[in-house]
Amino acid sequence: MNTPIALVLATLIVGGLVVDTMMNGSDHLIFLSKKFLDLLEWVAFWR
Repeated sequence: MNTPIALVLATLIVGGLVVDTMMNGSDHLIFLSKKFLDLLEWVAFWR
């Protein structure tokens, strides 16, 4: 993955999070963050 593609993907992800927070609030982002950290731990275990 080269730098321009990474920048576009990062911009899309951050933009999506901003729009989602503006429309729905930030309560569910805490839940999703905790689940994502659990997923990272699980993936690190299988590594």
